[in-house]
Amino acid sequence: MKATLTARCLLLRRAAPSRKCAQRTFHLARPLHAEPGETDEPLKETVQNEKQGEQRRKGEKSIAKTGERGKSKQLARPLSASIKPEHFKAYTDENKDILKKWYTPAQLAAIEAGEAAVDPQDLAEQATLRDGPWAFNYIDDFAQIHPVIDKPIRAPEENYDPKLRYKTKDEIAEDFAKFIRGLPEKPTRLDYIKFRDNLRLTVGKEEAERNPRNYLSPDIPKGIPEMKKYTSNLKEGQVELDPGMKRLMRQTGYSNSEINRFRFKILVTHRVVNQTKMGKIQSEYYLCVAGNGRGMLGIGEGKSTEPMDGTLQAQYAAIRNMQPIPRYEDRTIFGNVKVKVGAVEVELMTRPPGFGVRCQAYIYEMCNCAGIQDLAARVTRSRNPMNTIKAVYQALLSQRLPDEMARGLGKKLVDVRKVYYGGNIL
Repeated sequence: MKATLTARCLLLRRAAPSRKCAQRTFHLARPLHAEPGETDEPLKETVQNEKQGEQRRKGEKSIAKTGERGKSKQLARPLSASIKPEHFKAYTDENKDILKKWYTPAQLAAIEAGEAAVDPQDLAEQATLRDGPWAFNYIDDFAQIHPVIDKPIRAPEENYDPKLRYKTKDEIAEDFAKFIRGLPEKPTRLDYIKFRDNLRLTVGKEEAERNPRNYLSPDIPKGIPEMKKYTSNLKEGQVELDPGMKRLMRQTGYSNSEINRFRFKILVTHRVVNQTKMGKIQSEYYLCVAGNGRGMLGIGEGKSTEPMDGTLQAQYAAIRNMQPIPRYEDRTIFGNVKVKVGAVEVELMTRPPGFGVRCQAYIYEMCNCAGIQDLAARVTRSRNPMNTIKAVYQALLSQRLPDEMARGLGKKLVDVRKVYYGGNIL
């Protein structure tokens, strides 16, 4: 039988001792780069012995309950009895050829050095799970100190230095100058690494920095220009923008001056209540429209316990949702549009110059933000404010443009404008 390339797993999974987790399978050896048909008899024996050991532990618990302690000693058998040093074989030439495909020569040398440093006898005796009355019911890496469970190892009190302070720029520059003067003729990278690792940043006991008694940072030295009081770079009369406005400017590409010129109007506001197990949480709902007065319009919603926060949320959402509204001669819409949202039916009708905006207040404010000057509207059935606003916004976006109608009728754009809209012929 061919020798199978195996890799020893010495790192155990960590599990909190407070959790009585189920026994996990401990892979003592895992076949790597195994060819089809190859088997690993020691691995099968190890897994089989683990199952037998679990059965023995169950038997020991049942025997301990009945008081038959003599039989438990007969059932107990160390798990490593079936694992021998011969199972951990050295790499063959075929295995090394496979490893060369994945590792560099330097890495292969490190792997062989690591394999030579580990005694197979230690693997056979120690790299196993304990199976006995003192065995832990969880898997953990005892080589590491857990800060919650294990008792921390503190430095002695003699390491504390009350006069410890950070070095100034001049002192650090002096240390660097000493290092430059003491360099050999042909310095290597190792010399710089040693200087970086051994450089001290404080003045006082060396033990207080290397192995401190406490981890409180020393006082910052005075006189450092970078530690002066923060001063804003804003010019006189400028106001620092809040993070929400900066994020909005990045998302939309608008400048602060452009956003300030937009038209905003809060159309709907009412109180909402969220019922939770802690009680009723009240907040305010806001529905806002925004536009630039030149064919851009958007609606946004916001909700917050604070009125100012809810208003800003609605305004920022309306700016993000702004879309171009088609306008005929920059004053009215292209033809009549009828839209139904929920139980609300809205019909928008185009009107000649000088007619004005004759409709209810919600539609009037939306037309004012979009820059529409001549319009008539009719709202039938329900007059829910929220659905009315959404229906008008949907109607303004679903207009049939003259070029689309010209392509559908097979006519020229000039003929369509003259016949259907009474506009000036271009």
